[in-house]
Amino acid sequence: MNWKAFFAYGEKVPGYEVRVLNEREARAAAALLFVGAFLGLMNGVMLHTAIFSKYFVTFFAIDFTIRIIQPRYAPSLLIARFFVRNQKPEYVGAAQKRFAWVLGFILAWPMFYYLVIDFQPNPLKVLVCLICMALLFFESAFSICLGCKLFEWIKRKDPKYCPGGVCELQVKDPVQKFTPAQATIAAVTVAVLGYGIYAYFTKLPDRTIFVKKMKTLMMSKAELDRIKAAKAKAEEAAIFGDDDDFDDE
Repeated sequence: MNWKAFFAYGEKVPGYEVRVLNEREARAAAALLFVGAFLGLMNGVMLHTAIFSKYFVTFFAIDFTIRIIQPRYAPSLLIARFFVRNQKPEYVGAAQKRFAWVLGFILAWPMFYYLVIDFQPNPLKVLVCLICMALLFFESAFSICLGCKLFEWIKRKDPKYCPGGVCELQVKDPVQKFTPAQATIAAVTVAVLGYGIYAYFTKLPDRTIFVKKMKTLMMSKAELDRIKAAKAKAEEAAIFGDDDDFDDE
């Protein structure tokens, strides 16, 4: 085996100055991973089990490890390739995608340890999971690779072939711009959605299973222990209280 060729990162495509990857595959893979993360979250909230999340986080960590070594063998990218195999490739620079996937790798393995090996949910771990889901959603839905953007900011020379062509885009076409009316509608929509989310979590306390579960997930171990102790004390008081009432009779 030619090890130099094996570890060469990205693909050489005629007409491109640097090695590239297919952004369509990356976006499809991000969508698949987002669905997995969402199902894991819903299993935890609705079924009160972390089994699905443990399997998913294990797959996620292994997948991103393979991505930063040689993406042509990453399972999620291969599955994504099947779905987009008949679409014209959209090539992006391999260097910035690798940098973005390194960030995913850095998030994945601590999550593997704390969710699979030493399962102790706390607010910080829930927040990291939500950040991962947000990154996956932005890439799959909008082709916005935040890790790639960070790569652009720290690299001295302009990177080539960014997702969505943002590195090469200098002047926006009219269809990409907002009229005052469009900007107003978009701003009002975002404000209403933001208030709706806020109201869901604050105006409906403990009325939905999701809110109850999220509150529990966001509590520290000390808070959960205090609630458990208070519940046990209340149950004990109820039992002995009933005994006292019986004795009085």
